[in-house]
Amino acid sequence: MTIELAYTIIPIFAILFLGILVLFHDRKSITNAFFFLICISTVLWSISNYLSLTVSPNQSLFWIRMVIFFAAPHAVLFLLFIYNFPHRNLIIKRIWFIVSLFTLGFTMMLTASPFIFSRTEIKNGSVIPIPGPLMPFFALVILLSLISALTVLVFKYRHALNIEKRQWGIMLLGTSLSYILIIITNFLLVILFSNTEFIILGPIFMLPTFIGMSYAALRYHLFNFKAIAVEIFTFIILSISLFEAFIARSTTEIALRIALFVLFFVFGIMLIRGVLREVEQREKLAELNRQLETAYIELDNLSKAKSEFISIASHQLRTPLTAIKGYISMIIEGSYGKFSDKAKKPLENVYKSNERLVNLVNDLLSISRIESGKMKFEPEPASIEEIIEDVIFDLRINAEKKNLYLNFEKPAMPLPNIQLDKTKTRDIILNLVDNAIKYTNDGGIAIKLKIQNSNLKIEIKDTGEGMEKYEIEKIFESFSRGTVGIKAFTEGAGLGLYIARKYAEMHGGRVWAESEGKGKGSTFIVEVPAR
Repeated sequence: MTIELAYTIIPIFAILFLGILVLFHDRKSITNAFFFLICISTVLWSISNYLSLTVSPNQSLFWIRMVIFFAAPHAVLFLLFIYNFPHRNLIIKRIWFIVSLFTLGFTMMLTASPFIFSRTEIKNGSVIPIPGPLMPFFALVILLSLISALTVLVFKYRHALNIEKRQWGIMLLGTSLSYILIIITNFLLVILFSNTEFIILGPIFMLPTFIGMSYAALRYHLFNFKAIAVEIFTFIILSISLFEAFIARSTTEIALRIALFVLFFVFGIMLIRGVLREVEQREKLAELNRQLETAYIELDNLSKAKSEFISIASHQLRTPLTAIKGYISMIIEGSYGKFSDKAKKPLENVYKSNERLVNLVNDLLSISRIESGKMKFEPEPASIEEIIEDVIFDLRINAEKKNLYLNFEKPAMPLPNIQLDKTKTRDIILNLVDNAIKYTNDGGIAIKLKIQNSNLKIEIKDTGEGMEKYEIEKIFESFSRGTVGIKAFTEGAGLGLYIARKYAEMHGGRVWAESEGKGKGSTFIVEVPAR
């Protein structure tokens, strides 16, 4: 294998490898697509360049024209790449993009005609192309594209900061070095001095450009060790395989080595593609985790702000509501003199409404303390039977108004005192029994008590409306109510069961509901450790 062929194949391999590598890093990026097309045009230009120097003189004109045919897209695509980089989407205005493609197509069409290179002559044993009448036009398109690209490159370099400035600087250095060498050896020396001695080195001269451009295009992936290791390993294997093809002696051995090289190349690209896909998925998961963490922090801050607002607002409301309650109570009792019987009913309604507001404010304060972690848990030895009897005493009147029974089925043997927060335990039972009375129109409520598996178990069973499964799953959430509650008791806020659940959890227990369906009643069970 000749040294001239080595000058061509080695750069072609390196450029094609970089082009595929950049494309696979982000196949949806239009900038990466531009880079890949530049690599393809350069590979074809390099092959044409080699053939133009090795074929017979009567065939050289065709391949010389192919050299400039593939040189045109390289220059125009390079301008588009530099202008669009580093954006993934096309940022060039459509009109300019269309003009660029039209100019490129027209120029490539001219290169295949006698207007650019009209003929060839043999001088000192070398084939020298003779420029045609439109060679200045071709030179203008190429030089204008390259000068515009370098101008944009310098502008972006000057306005970049930190690491981006270094990346633009490497690209500027590589492209400047390559195009200075190419313009001198493949254009000026040929046109002005008829010297084609250095044309064969053209592909090698292009390597600095592609190294700089690929470095910049891959800048977001350079610090992924796994991807870099696989890419370097693949490049080394392919380089060794290509070198073996060079030193092969027989035609059969050369064919075998080339076949192995192609096989390694395909599998290497597949390996890199798989690793990049894995890296991309990990990056997406990492980004998703970062977004979730940010969202969680924001939600937590909003929750704290909400709890603080509720706490402040509730404190501000409770004082005037308590005063209203006291004054209305005194008016109803006659402390401020007699009033007409006609005014008594409205005053009682105001008292009841105020009482509901007081209860709501107390519930909001409880939620605020629970969510902020300021709710104190103060367990002490307590009789659960006494707590239940106290609740029944307070709510019996409400049950009797609806002609409901309210029974407490005590265990055969009195239960021992258990470590309970008496206030919170009373609120749990009060909320559950009060709800049962509200949603029961016929029959009544039965309360059972027992110790089971070292746990205190309280069952509150009613003959009321009952619930569907989807309602049971939601009723213990804050501001959540069953469908019957929404229709029948519009003044409720849906906080009682949520508070009951939280209080049970503070005891190390739980509370849940069971129901066979609508119209079949409900059973609420509280279970806490019997310590």
